[in-house]
Amino acid sequence: CAHVRAGVGAVASQNITDPALGPLLLDELAKGMPADRALHSITEGRQHIDYRQLLVIDALGRTAIHSGRQVLGIWAEAQGKDCASGGNLLANPGIPAAMIAGFETAKGHLGDRLIAALKAGLAAGGEAGPVHSAGLKIADKLDWPLVDLRIDWSDSPIEALETAWEIYRPQMVAYVQRAQDPTEAPSYGVPGDE
Repeated sequence: CAHVRAGVGAVASQNITDPALGPLLLDELAKGMPADRALHSITEGRQHIDYRQLLVIDALGRTAIHSGRQVLGIWAEAQGKDCASGGNLLANPGIPAAMIAGFETAKGHLGDRLIAALKAGLAAGGEAGPVHSAGLKIADKLDWPLVDLRIDWSDSPIEALETAWEIYRPQMVAYVQRAQDPTEAPSYGVPGDE
């Protein structure tokens, strides 16, 4: 589960996930805690934390990762400049490092760099089994995600996600304009909204 909050940070809760941990971690980050302290405050003494894999990045790019002792299959984690990667049920333990390298060498919008990381992870071996889903969630200055794209149960989810991103990216600013001031927003270009 991906969780983002503008000006606060992002959290991934995975493996045998507890989706409630994402908002709890974001709340700790919102108090001004750095990623490592926020992660410690949520994981310390928490029941079933050995089954969880949590990745946290705060608004300053500081990262922290928790991978419990009961995380499934081959699991690994890596941290880079303004990024973190982790996985479980991986084809090999080098996947997160490949994703970090893909992110750090990519140029352009954050969405482009995140998709480059996903593609690098897949090229390095991906998961032990078939990859069926992928998502892209980005917060910016608003109270809602600027980008929230997801592909579920596809034979080529990263390719499909990249296509969805390429379609959405040029429309992104217009969607924000429509939300903030519909009177100044561009047309959808569909019948009834010319």
